[in-house]
Amino acid sequence: MTDPTSDSFPLSSAHSPRLVHVAETGSTNADLLADTSAPHLSVLVTTSQTAGRGRRGRTWTAPPGRTLAASVLVERRGLPVESLGWLPLAAGVAMRASLAALVRTGEVGLKWPNDVQVDGLKVCGILAQARDDGAAVVVGAGVNLALARDELPTPVSTSLSLHGAEGTTEELADRVLSAWLAEFVLVVEALVAAGGDPEASGLRARVLAECTTLGRDVRVELPSGEVLTGSASSIDHDGRLVVEARTGGVVAVSSGDVTHLRYE
Repeated sequence: MTDPTSDSFPLSSAHSPRLVHVAETGSTNADLLADTSAPHLSVLVTTSQTAGRGRRGRTWTAPPGRTLAASVLVERRGLPVESLGWLPLAAGVAMRASLAALVRTGEVGLKWPNDVQVDGLKVCGILAQARDDGAAVVVGAGVNLALARDELPTPVSTSLSLHGAEGTTEELADRVLSAWLAEFVLVVEALVAAGGDPEASGLRARVLAECTTLGRDVRVELPSGEVLTGSASSIDHDGRLVVEARTGGVVAVSSGDVTHLRYE
């Protein structure tokens, strides 16, 4: 971690009691998890992350200066354990709103459980990790800001610049982070005020309205290695994806890699 400052993120700094920008680091999530003195809504941000993690321990890397990696610390503040699974979805709907205001072409949607897409292509991934003491969760987001097509990490990825988002990379990074933090704070505060109830807070209704996975045929690779195929019909009170399996029956999935299937 090098050159800590907040000067490059003037808009975003207004939404955090402590925002630290570093020129480069291995993982913003790992660094913030290790900082036990970090207050509620602390933010660590970089545009050069060298050892980021995705879901299931996958490594996430990108060319320096053209992506955003940011992590925010959320203290439990009375949230019951069973509601913590909603934090990645809360971050997802907040990021979807942030990016939808910036892109000029394409439809921005939330893919369960932790991706934001433009026209079905991944532009942002989200990873939430609980601190060892259980008192806080760090929610990290990685956003492709200005990657060219030949720099994209996968064939199903995209970047904001490819969909008409304007401004220098530095300006775009601050605008994305500022809008995300402002919206995420509101969603989390509503969830806390509702005692962690996703219905009373309005979070579940919002996710149901914005999740592009619903109504789709899906393939879900479960942590056990099993594969589930069927139709994604809903998201239940615990944030699980409800799948009407092709083999019969209804399965509520709490974790898994989801592929949206296309049939002619």
